[in-house]
Amino acid sequence: MVLEAGRGERILSAAETLEWLCGVLAALPEPPEDLRHCPDERSRALRLLETACELALPGGASVQWFAVRLEPPSPGA
Repeated sequence: MVLEAGRGERILSAAETLEWLCGVLAALPEPPEDLRHCPDERSRALRLLETACELALPGGASVQWFAVRLEPPSPGA
């Protein structure tokens, strides 16, 4: 699930979330300082998906993403 100001919440697949986050990062004037060591937007997006759930944007806004389970876990899992 992704949350954006003015757009509400959307449920995306993992691949769609990665592409969405790549687009968010590409739109920034420069990458966040802690992601500058990553060679490209895709690497930065993967790093964010692995380590965070929120990205601060210029102007004080932010975007958030969360993993959600749409089906209950199978017994014994």
